[in-house]
Amino acid sequence: MSAVLRVKAPHKTRQRVSFSKEELRQLFNVYSRRVAAGEWRDYAIDHGPDRAVFSIFRHTAEHPLYAVAKLAPNGGNRSRYQLSRGPEKLKQGPSLAEIVAAIDRRPRLVSAKN
Repeated sequence: MSAVLRVKAPHKTRQRVSFSKEELRQLFNVYSRRVAAGEWRDYAIDHGPDRAVFSIFRHTAEHPLYAVAKLAPNGGNRSRYQLSRGPEKLKQGPSLAEIVAAIDRRPRLVSAKN
């Protein structure tokens, strides 16, 4: 006769940080506009115990042009977001909308007046 054994899960299983459906919608809105303009070509999404990262590439074989990270809540209930370009942190805040707006801004062309 066989016995059924109960396997206990670890007490503190830390869930992975991931983007919600609404967060992905915001990221893909700006991404799709830039792809249509021919500026970006690829993306990658990585998930881990302390952050989820949406990386944007100009060319597939290069390093990411931008990386939007959702950081795990640190003691509070809200996640934080961070925009970086390579090792440089460009913006950090509690709202993904602020981070997406920073990516979506395009440099304005300045015309020289003759």
